[in-house]
Amino acid sequence: MTDEAYMREALEEAKQAYAEGEIPIGAVLVHKGKIISRHHNRRELDKDATAHAEMLVIREACQLLARWRLTGCTLYVTIEPCPMCAGAIMNSRIDRLVYGSSDYKGGAVESLFNVLTHPQLNHEPEIRAGVLADECSQIMKDFFKERRQARKTKKRENTEAHS
Repeated sequence: MTDEAYMREALEEAKQAYAEGEIPIGAVLVHKGKIISRHHNRRELDKDATAHAEMLVIREACQLLARWRLTGCTLYVTIEPCPMCAGAIMNSRIDRLVYGSSDYKGGAVESLFNVLTHPQLNHEPEIRAGVLADECSQIMKDFFKERRQARKTKKRENTEAHS
């Protein structure tokens, strides 16, 4: 499969997150050409601040491979990882990161911070950014637009109820 095909799998996870009311970020982890873990954000469902798609696939892959070093693996994620997830990518020694859209408010790979390419760290995964960027960005835009509209509707209903 190509990077684009794996990213489409991550987008399917993002769509599932969207349907569950979670921020629509999806991730898949590939080892030897096979997806061994796939997840989407579950912070709201799990009541867990660390339940980001990347963290969930890393945890599961470590269990499946029975090791903490995920060398030989590629992580595909729809949005640029945050500082926590970039740290987990670094600490798990993932060889390659492929992500869709940049995150200018919280991205820790290239946008806001450069965690994975910091010269003093001992692991530097290969990075490919911008794979299906428009699609990865659009699902986020749609989600937050819908959220803003729902908030406005609720506020209007509350105002009318108190009138």
